[in-house]
Amino acid sequence: MKRLIIIEDQTAIREMLVEILRLEPDYDLVGESGDGQSALALCLEKKPDLIVLDAKLPGLNGVDLLRRVVRQLPNLRVLVFSGYENPVLVREMLESGAHGFVEKTAGLFEFKKGLETVANGGTYFGPTVASLLRNVVANPAASSTADFLTDREREILQLVAESHSTKEIALKLGISVKTVDNHRTNLMRKLNLHDVASLTRYAVEIGLIESKTTL
Repeated sequence: MKRLIIIEDQTAIREMLVEILRLEPDYDLVGESGDGQSALALCLEKKPDLIVLDAKLPGLNGVDLLRRVVRQLPNLRVLVFSGYENPVLVREMLESGAHGFVEKTAGLFEFKKGLETVANGGTYFGPTVASLLRNVVANPAASSTADFLTDREREILQLVAESHSTKEIALKLGISVKTVDNHRTNLMRKLNLHDVASLTRYAVEIGLIESKTTL
């Protein structure tokens, strides 16, 4: 049996997956989480063989969570199950250690097929993601927009886009307010974006946060 953790911030979807996978004889569900920071701690504690990972999570997004956990658990198998797909997000997930990516619109059959394939050492992509990957191969420049951001800049971009103040970001990350201001300034310069609304839209475009209807 594969030791499995489900990481999904939408409670109804997470509970549905838990109920479905508890009935599967090939998986031993050892934990579930709805946010990035607690998911990281849970993975390091339980050391699963396999995780189902949403791309967008509060606190610590899926890409950064994946990068951190695979450093400690290099044999971990990962299926991304996300309602948000774009070339940047898909490529970053794969480069960070994911072995498959299934869009939530693909349905339960695709999800279960993808999970089984990834659990058994293969790679699997839902139909929409497979189409995106073909487009990336045909047009590599389309997936390169976020390459020049550091991990810390991406982290701060997410927190800014989630409406955290400079002081809140400094406290959350354990750095000074001045350091946060410097990172924010560098972000705006690199991206040529000069207000929080523009940064937030960019964070949505690359899959760091959910779209907000007020933008």
